Amino acid sequence: MKLIQKNFLLIFIFLIGINSLSAQQGPANNSSDFLVYQVTKSVKPIDVNDQWNEAGWKGIKSIKIRNYMGEIPAFKPEADVKMTYDNEFIYVIYRVKDRFVRSITEKINGPVWRDSAVEFFFSPEADNPINYFNLEINCGGTPLFHHKKNRPTVEDIQKIQIKASLPKRIDPEIKEPVTWTMSFRIPLNMLEKYTNVVRPAPGVAWRANFYKIAEINSNPHYITWNLVKNDKPQFHLPQFFGVLKFQ
Repeated sequence: MKLIQKNFLLIFIFLIGINSLSAQQGPANNSSDFLVYQVTKSVKPIDVNDQWNEAGWKGIKSIKIRNYMGEIPAFKPEADVKMTYDNEFIYVIYRVKDRFVRSITEKINGPVWRDSAVEFFFSPEADNPINYFNLEINCGGTPLFHHKKNRPTVEDIQKIQIKASLPKRIDPEIKEPVTWTMSFRIPLNMLEKYTNVVRPAPGVAWRANFYKIAEINSNPHYITWNLVKNDKPQFHLPQFFGVLKFQ
């Protein structure tokens, strides 16, 4: 009897130790690492000319892009974003409080990330985030649009309606404080030409991240919505995408 009790005690201590170790290490993929944005459905189509707090965007919840990658810049831009959807489009608008703003890329699919730009990386398949799109737009409104496996045509990219509040070309850079916006709408049927799309609807989830970037100016920076755990600035890491939950 004493031997049984002793063995039971040893097993109990062993299990406690294992649980303690697991708690210290944490799960390999903790869902708490991913931010969640509750994306509400728009009651009517949104015009890309609508302002941040007016018309169709009024009352839509915004989220903050505040996680810096790499070296922290001397001036820290503040970027916020809103998103909504309907049966035909997804809509996004950015508001950026910025300085040292530059825009010289005017060719579609050119190196827009070198300019002051915003980026939206998203996968319409929540269970397969590796198949993602990346839409990158400089502050002048010039886009780059790619898919992980398939390259959309320029004709299809031009179906994305874009409205920039700043001029197409800005050179030299604007050193003074300036607030600029970028809004766009993406046709769902265009996305379906390049990958499997689970259309937004209540209960549907996508994976995504929102970014602000400027590589070649007086204040280079890399900022993310969902935290990206990487030593060097890198946005093409879908394992760190947050979650879009459609309402």
